[in-house]
Amino acid sequence: MPQSMQTLDVQGMSCPIPVVKTAKAMKAMSPGDELEILATDPGVEPDMKAWTKQTGNELVSIDQTGKVFRVVVRKN
Repeated sequence: MPQSMQTLDVQGMSCPIPVVKTAKAMKAMSPGDELEILATDPGVEPDMKAWTKQTGNELVSIDQTGKVFRVVVRKN
């Protein structure tokens, strides 16, 4: 169970904006907190996989409903 969950809506924004906004939001969060990212750019899936690997944060899940990707990352 996350300590806290925030939502970042980057629908309609293209790479690299979702990753930039995710990185900025995560800086203000505490370890164990989760961030839900809502995006419509299909590039968000490979971008988030690469970003979490690079930063050491945890990619909890990626789901797609219609055109919207729901990505959850946990700050480590």
